Amino acid sequence: MFHNIRAVLFDLDGTLIDSAPDLGAAADKMRTDRGMPSLPSDRYRPMAGAGARGMLGEAFGLTPEHPDYAAYREEFFVNYERRMTHLTTVFDGISQLIEQLLQRQMAWGVVTNKSARFTGPLTLAMPLFSTASAVVSGDTTPHAKPHPAPLLEAASRLGLDPGLCIYVGDDERDIAAGRAAGMGTVAATYGYLGATANPLQWGAQAVINSPAELLQLLGKA
Repeated sequence: MFHNIRAVLFDLDGTLIDSAPDLGAAADKMRTDRGMPSLPSDRYRPMAGAGARGMLGEAFGLTPEHPDYAAYREEFFVNYERRMTHLTTVFDGISQLIEQLLQRQMAWGVVTNKSARFTGPLTLAMPLFSTASAVVSGDTTPHAKPHPAPLLEAASRLGLDPGLCIYVGDDERDIAAGRAAGMGTVAATYGYLGATANPLQWGAQAVINSPAELLQLLGKA
């Protein structure tokens, strides 16, 4: 399935790190600042993969078409910027996975739709990312996922043909981008799947329920 793979690229939120607690807290602060009751953290968690759109939708029922959306979004960004590593953790098994990739002399990197405003400070603050060979943000290229441009940029930085890379993500957009870039694709179910998401329908070449399962797939290659 994954023959001669030289590198593994990952989505960030919901695939490598659990940032839902900080994302939810940033949105919930906006509610309490307005005298509204706090919402349970599990209300925000399924929407974490959708970033500001998901958090503001849950907290206020706001959509990007709302006239106040841009102002609310910037307020959310400022809140998140101030606390984005307070509660964020690496998913169980990810550190061991990265260690195994390095032992196999496989490069790894990150391709996220998170803007560099957050991706840079976040990855610098977390030791996990010190060995990443490429970090591509949502605004690194003119297009974000599901467009293949960010993935192609990551492959270029690694000096590899896209066909020698696989991309792992927890959202249908991740799989669409990976397929469009000509990479192998793996859907991760341990992240922020919404209630209606069915990763078996995304067209990924494989589906994993834990990071360790990725090593098993690579072990068969």
